[in-house]
Amino acid sequence: MKYKFLNKLSTKLILIISSFLITSLTAYTYVTISNLEESLTQCTLRNANNISDIIKKAARYSMLLNRREDVHQIIKMIGTENGVKGIRVYNKQGTIILSTDSSEMMQQVDMKSQACIMCHISNEPLTSPERKEMMRIYNVNGNKRVLGLINPIKNEPDCSTANCHAHNPKTEILGVLDVLISLEKLDSIVAENKRNIITDSAILTFIIALTTGFFITVFVNRPLKKLSFGIEEVGDGNLNYKLEVNSKDELGVVASRFNDMSTKLDAAHKEIEEWSETLNLKVEEKSEELRKIYGQVMQIEKLASLGKLSATVAHELNNPLEGILTYSKLVSLKLSREPNADEYKKLIEYLNLIADESARCGKIVKDLLLFSHRSDNEFIDADLVTAIEKSIQLINHHLEINKIELIKELEVDSVVLKCNPQKIQQALISILINAIEAMPGGGRLTVKLTRENNDAIIRVEDQGAGIADKDIANIFEPFYSTKEAGSGTGLGLAVVYGIVNNHNGKVEVEKTSAEGTTFKIVFPLMKNDSELS
Repeated sequence: MKYKFLNKLSTKLILIISSFLITSLTAYTYVTISNLEESLTQCTLRNANNISDIIKKAARYSMLLNRREDVHQIIKMIGTENGVKGIRVYNKQGTIILSTDSSEMMQQVDMKSQACIMCHISNEPLTSPERKEMMRIYNVNGNKRVLGLINPIKNEPDCSTANCHAHNPKTEILGVLDVLISLEKLDSIVAENKRNIITDSAILTFIIALTTGFFITVFVNRPLKKLSFGIEEVGDGNLNYKLEVNSKDELGVVASRFNDMSTKLDAAHKEIEEWSETLNLKVEEKSEELRKIYGQVMQIEKLASLGKLSATVAHELNNPLEGILTYSKLVSLKLSREPNADEYKKLIEYLNLIADESARCGKIVKDLLLFSHRSDNEFIDADLVTAIEKSIQLINHHLEINKIELIKELEVDSVVLKCNPQKIQQALISILINAIEAMPGGGRLTVKLTRENNDAIIRVEDQGAGIADKDIANIFEPFYSTKEAGSGTGLGLAVVYGIVNNHNGKVEVEKTSAEGTTFKIVFPLMKNDSELS
């Protein structure tokens, strides 16, 4: 319990403040008492000096007339004043020739005594000692202090030339007047003031400590106890526990933050409980998603195999088509040279048609082979217009089947781009196929090419049903598809995004509505080879 009390913040604050007050008031008491004692001592010194001067002036005439008894009476009369402890007159040899205490008369004083040592500290006595050297304070009867003031009696001209008792003119000091003032009254005043100041300081310290303790208890200790209790409540599971906020100070802010924290903890706890309750459902959902992804991966593998097969088939078809094209042209040429060529006119038209269609098929097969050829890191200077034209040729059949009208708006004849032309075609074909599939009932497909500043911009516009707002943010993610299950892999636009990004470009849905969608592809034209990845 003792250590718990000492560890309290309120106890520490009270002890610190009390220690500071005690130290400050102790220093104040010491300085005040010292100044008071110094002031009273100086006042007593001035009083002793005044008494000494009065004695010298009052006894001057009697001393000139050598009336020693008159001087003695003056000293005895002044010696009866309150606070005067005694008055002595020493001659130059240290003999007390006059004193308020008759028993001291004619006694020889040692030159090392307190009354003489100040002037006779050296071999030659001081003739003009300073005031501080003339004063001494010493104890008598144990602990009673006395202030003694030595006032030299100089050999003045009217004294050394008097007929009655002339002194040698060479003698500077005739003797000294020693005035003793009791410091008992001064010490009692200082002691009384010291007791009063110490008592007042103790009372003031107690009052301030008591007041400080009250305010710390009310404004610090109680709020901290409530906060501690709240923490214990939250620790015991009452996550929605709230503290009363009764102030706007730092502790009030802490209480508000505690309430915010408990609210968030309660919400998080409820969410965790909900997650726990629905964990099986979420596991089933994720399992279903994994099954769908697995199906999509299988679909991708099938498409990859189909791509390889298509390349093989295209290669195998190329030779027969070349044979058909060659022999159809050869037969047509021979028939046209026959004398009766007019009879074979219809046949020659059929042969020319076969040759043209074979050539068209051969070109399609050639483009297919070129398209399936992997050349990911081959960036060359290629014409974007040519890539658009080739992409359109490859989807012409889809346009005819779906009864879609194609409109080309190519504002430039040629745009040279450092790129991989096969990949650019792949991206364009994916965008065009998506646009065609968005218009199952037919419509108009518009392909635009513009050059703005240092960018080549391709826009593909369809007249489909548009893209839902919830799907726009995800359409470029792998495996994300808005088509029915089994009819799409969700990779088309993801591949487009990767190809365009690989060319330091960007692709986005510029606008979409129930009347159609516009895809915008931007290719920068001012890029160095090192910037292309």
